[in-house]
Parts: sequence; structure tokens; C-alpha cells
Amino acid sequence: MTDTLRILIAGGIVLGILVLLHEWGHFIVAKWCGVRVDVFSIGFGPRLWGVKRGDTDYRISGLPLGGYVRMAGDNPVEERTGAAYEFLSRPRWQRCLIAIAGPAMNILLTFVVFMGVFWLVGIPTPSYFRQPADVVAVPHAASPTGVQAGDRIVQVNGVKTPAWRDVFTQAENAKPGDSLSVVVSRGGAEKALTIAVPPLATSDDLFGYPAMRAVLDEVLPGTPADKAGLQSGDVVTSIDGQPVVTWPQFVDAVHNSEGREIRFVVSRNGKDMPLAVTPARTMDPDGKMVWQVGVLPGTQDYYERESFFASARNSAGSTVNGVRQIGNVLGGLASGKVSVRDLQGVIGIARESGRAAKRGPVDLLFLGAVISLNLGLLNLLPIPILDGGHVLMLAIEGVMRRDLSIAFKERFVQVGLVFLLGLFAFVMYSDIMRIIQAHH
Repeated sequence: MTDTLRILIAGGIVLGILVLLHEWGHFIVAKWCGVRVDVFSIGFGPRLWGVKRGDTDYRISGLPLGGYVRMAGDNPVEERTGAAYEFLSRPRWQRCLIAIAGPAMNILLTFVVFMGVFWLVGIPTPSYFRQPADVVAVPHAASPTGVQAGDRIVQVNGVKTPAWRDVFTQAENAKPGDSLSVVVSRGGAEKALTIAVPPLATSDDLFGYPAMRAVLDEVLPGTPADKAGLQSGDVVTSIDGQPVVTWPQFVDAVHNSEGREIRFVVSRNGKDMPLAVTPARTMDPDGKMVWQVGVLPGTQDYYERESFFASARNSAGSTVNGVRQIGNVLGGLASGKVSVRDLQGVIGIARESGRAAKRGPVDLLFLGAVISLNLGLLNLLPIPILDGGHVLMLAIEGVMRRDLSIAFKERFVQVGLVFLLGLFAFVMYSDIMRIIQAHH
């Protein structure tokens, strides 16, 4: 199967399922509230195929970029009978429930997918978690902790730590300003250290780097790494003349480059190859703008299955963390720290789906859950034509204790439609430009 065909199939399946569940949320709550649903459509435009069951025409339409549920009496400019089954005849609280049901279904799907994977397959965990806590390198930190390359961390806060997992477990609740009592084995003798936890500290800042082979699993098209000639399977052996023995050293060097050119040496097919890469400032998965070159590590993970209740707890935590990350992105857009050019549209989603499908079904499930969460939260934004815009309008009417004029509602929807079409066109243009640049 060609990459293009895999991308199209994977992207179509992921988007199709997410849209189907989103619209099913609107549909099921509308039926529960006694509203007649005339059309349940996957896609917009002309009807390609469908079947009528009861009052509802279930159809697939020609433009597969979304979907919709059309309810009786949901258009304020059309003539209505005032029948109880019409959408606008129902109480505002019911109309609000119908509006938020679609996004709620997407958010629920994210939780269910995470929980199902954690419970039935397991949480992907780096293989080094099982290895002794040997420090192979330390970051260039402004406040050294006393841990040195070659140390083995044998105890944290009085608890023995035979593996990296135990080290992280003992430190996971440490807060800035706290102190950790650490014992390391160095040169055949044990040495006691006291590590003060700085603000925004990571495990690398505190304990140094574990052994992780600096091999590239994937080079993303159109990125600085791709343009510089880096390839999947390359092993980074040095950066700016300094040896690289673990993947975090590579990440540390790129993030702290400030955009200057970095000179790599990679091992490819048994030969050393010098390459120069200039990082670009782009958005990371947490919504932060950092210096990156566009590569993914060739990590080796194993899966640890969890109990039902532990998987539910961790799924809730992962979903909340995803909400926080999306909030960071939206905040970055509002403040100007994140560019609209960094967002991905349908083409970008399809491309990422194809890559995830190549890596395996678990990665595709995780990507689908993340996209579903994005779809649910973005639809709750108070923008006209989105579900959040409908909720905003209902809230305004509830405060005013009367319906807004039809002219206002029309203008409200028109503004939202123009905004979203403009944003969609710009993001689509950015997706296409990334593909064009990737082939130059």
C-alpha cells in the first residue's frame, strides 16, 4: 500500500468516526428531548447515498469535511408551526444540552479510548524505566545538582531505587523549593547529595540523562532536519564537536540553540556523515514555542497493563492534561506567541493519521483520541456557527429573558461563517505549503 493511499484511508477513517460520534451526540440528545431529526449527514453538500428510517434521512454527502444534524424548526428564518417537536419550541436548557452533546461525546470518546488502551493494552513506557538508574550524561544546567555522568542513583529520600522507574516514583510529588536526599554510587563508593528542586524542573534537571540511543525514527517532511539531509535510522554521534551518548542530549542541544546552526555528525550505514541544521521555532505538543528540527526518536517502549480503576484514573488525568495543552495553544494564539501557521487542518490530520497507522494501531488510537479532544473543545468556543456560539446566544437570551431578533442571529451566524471559512482556508493553505516545501 502506498503512503498516499494509507494516508487517505487512515485520515478518512479517523475523521469519519469522530464526526459520526460528534453528530450522534447531537442526534441522541435531540431525540431524548423530543425534537424531530430530519437529516443525519456525514459530510456536506449533495446527498450521495442514504436510507430513511422513521422521520430521519441518514445520509452520506459529497463534501467529507464534517457533518451535521438537521432538526425540525431549527432555522429561525424559516416558517415554523410551533409544534413541540421543533427545536426552537423546546426550552432553552434543552437546546443548550443538544448543542453541547456533540462536543461532550468527543471528550467522552477521548477518555474511553485512553482507558481502553491503558486497561487492555497498557501504558507505553520507555524501556530504560526497567534499567538501573545509571546517569550517562548531565544537562548544561545553570544550577548543578551534584549528580555526575557515571553515577548510579541508588537511593532517593531513604528509599532504594534499583531502576529509573523507582527514581521517578520517589521524585514525582516534589515541588519547587523542596529538597531531595539522594545517594549515588560513584567510583565504588556511595555519596550523599541534597538536591533542591528548582522551578519548572524536569527529571533530567534533577538526575541527569538515562541511556537512550540517539537514533532517528522519523524525519518529518519539510522540516529543517529533512532539508539538511537527516534520514530515518541515522544515529547522532556528536553535536558541535561534543559526543552524544543519549537522546536527551540531542533534544537539549536543539532546544537551547536559539536558532543558530548546529553541526551534527550522524552514523549512517557504518559511515560518519557531517551535517548542518538550523532549528526553527515551532509549537511542541504542549503548545509551547520551542526550537526544533523535526525528528522523532527511535525509542523502544513496552506496555504495562493497568487495573480497571487505575486505567480510569490515568485516563482522566491524560484527558485533563490534554485539555490543559489545548488551552495553552489557544492562549498562545490569543497572545501572539503561537502562529496560526502552526495549526493543522484536514490535510495535516490525514498526514498524521497515515504516520500513526504506519507505526501501529495503538498510535492511531491515541492520535484519534487527541484529535477527538481537540474537536470537542474547539467546538465549545463561543464562536458563531460553532456549538459554543449557540450556547453563547442561548445564554444571552436567557439573561435578557427574550429571543434575539432574527436579523441579529443572521448577522451573528454570518460573522462566524466568514471567520471560520477564512481560518479554514488559511490553515489549508499552510498544510499545502508544508507539503510543497517537503518536496523541494
